[in-house]
Amino acid sequence: MSLRVSVLIAILAMLVSAATSWFVLRASKDFYGIEGHRIGGGSLVVETSETQSMPWPLSVGAPAAAGLPDFVLAASRSTPAVVFIESTTESDETVFFMPRTGVSTGSGVLISPDGHIATNNHVVEKSKRLRVVLNDNREFEAKWIGSDPTTDLALLKIEGDQLPYLRFGNSDSAQVGEWVLAVGNPLRLQSTVTAGIISAKARNINILNHQKYRIESFIQTDAAVNPGNSGGALVNRSGELIGINTAILSQTGRYEGYSFSIPSNLVKKVIFDIRDYGTVQRGLLGVVIEELDDQRAKAYGLTKVEGVLITSTTPGGAAAEAGLKAEDIILNVDGRAIKSVPELQEIIGRMRPGVKVRLGYWRNNKRMDTDAVLKNHVNSVSAIMTSQDPLFLELGMEVRDLTPEESLQLKRKGVKVTSIYSNSIIEATNMAPDYIITSANGKRIRTTEELLKELQDSGNEVVLNGFYENYEGNYPYRFYLSR
Repeated sequence: MSLRVSVLIAILAMLVSAATSWFVLRASKDFYGIEGHRIGGGSLVVETSETQSMPWPLSVGAPAAAGLPDFVLAASRSTPAVVFIESTTESDETVFFMPRTGVSTGSGVLISPDGHIATNNHVVEKSKRLRVVLNDNREFEAKWIGSDPTTDLALLKIEGDQLPYLRFGNSDSAQVGEWVLAVGNPLRLQSTVTAGIISAKARNINILNHQKYRIESFIQTDAAVNPGNSGGALVNRSGELIGINTAILSQTGRYEGYSFSIPSNLVKKVIFDIRDYGTVQRGLLGVVIEELDDQRAKAYGLTKVEGVLITSTTPGGAAAEAGLKAEDIILNVDGRAIKSVPELQEIIGRMRPGVKVRLGYWRNNKRMDTDAVLKNHVNSVSAIMTSQDPLFLELGMEVRDLTPEESLQLKRKGVKVTSIYSNSIIEATNMAPDYIITSANGKRIRTTEELLKELQDSGNEVVLNGFYENYEGNYPYRFYLSR
């Protein structure tokens, strides 16, 4: 073969190779799009740069490529337990004499095999009907069990057994910089998983300011969260639940880099209280507290900024009985250092009335210690039970018996209305929470059982009589039952 022919063959081979490479690159661009997003079928590829891609391991538990974290195990454990929630609401406005209805969506987390679901209160608070869709597309009607607006948590129940569920992890052990997954249903995109890191803990973003005894001590992450993610799961790399996704910090209503989750240790306590008692059994120190800054810390003789400042104490409260007073600085609880108001609120909020805690505090340039027994909002250590009988829920209220301490102080017995639902029969009467019912249709009422029996035995018309603790006189309310 002549030299000329050999050169021609080599040039032809180079042209064929170049043409083949051009078609491959062209097909790759059409396949992934200009941002590297996968838009067609084919093998899974993860873009590592503008010009390079590499295969990603698909097997559960396979080692992560190039030292990157592998979330396949966490995603496979968490997605079956995160549900889609559709909430149907009714407004006071009517269209052709029919109530105007609206539909909102969110997420929830199955926390038990028998169908208990943790979610956000703001996802379900005004619902008339709750539809739940599992990851495998099974649909259920959900029952509302209870809510706690002070932590923005709610508990639902669907009827089922052997359902997939998430186990609670320890949110205290989660570290800033740790990888996490947010799992939910943003923008109606079912079973979506996003990854990020924990960027801060014990974050207060002032979204519950209208709530008395509010607790804001969020886990902040940069995992992408959008409308519809509310109530979904924040999980660690082992697939354990370490938070309930709740809010984003945004100027547009869409994700801009910061999302916030309620820590799982607080979620577990609140949700199980609602399940077991019908209401949250919240232990209180009985203090008003403020943050410390460098200038104030030095003024009190501290060498560094630590603890929270007590500005006042509740007479007869846990702190006052333990000997604490205004201008003391709480440094630690049971040996755990306190650095901010949200951190102290979260730690105490996870405890029930009657629990003894060891408090370290600063007074007169000395570190001191004392024991305090937490109390509830009526300065008692006994559990407070609310009745959530279906008839009360149908009327739109939660009620409980007065505690012995309350009855002694008020010098009478009765039933206290602890919560009133929006767009309900009771709300239409203009009754307010903390109303104390003493009679129904002229019959004396001392317990929730007596109230329930009278409502069940009454005709269509019901007249409740009672009073408010801080207002003089009796206040009657009239409504009609739909039989």
